[in-house]
Amino acid sequence: MAHRLRPVEIDFVETAPVRLVFIRDIAAAPDAVFRALAEDVSGWPEWFSAVSSVRPTEGGREVRLRGGTRFEESVLVAKAPELYAYRVDVTNTPGARAWIEEWRLTPAGTGSRIRMTFALDGTAAFRLVCRLARPGVGRAFRQAVARLDRRTGRPS
Repeated sequence: MAHRLRPVEIDFVETAPVRLVFIRDIAAAPDAVFRALAEDVSGWPEWFSAVSSVRPTEGGREVRLRGGTRFEESVLVAKAPELYAYRVDVTNTPGARAWIEEWRLTPAGTGSRIRMTFALDGTAAFRLVCRLARPGVGRAFRQAVARLDRRTGRPS
């Protein structure tokens, strides 16, 4: 059953009880990565295999993951080409109470350094599961970013 989460703001990224941070350098320039993240949201399933569909909405998007997880999200920051962040407002994820995902893009040589942060809060069980899921989430992030790099026209 879907439920509404606490409407946290961008500063939650630094104060969340659970923070999963992943970093990867790729060949694609920050502006190309930002366009794929913020402007081509319906293209996410082509490079992020966990995502089955994304539908833009006014001020955000609806996301469905493989396996049935659903999110209604609001974009908090879209500052090209360096920052794209969104808050999960509604989800069917049990125990979740607050959730932001932040993508920070910085130049790395001729390419980009991507730092993706999951900022999370929820029940004790939710927080534990999130911490235990770190290796799998990290693997999914690395695979997605490699595909994103290929999609933007440069091999990683």
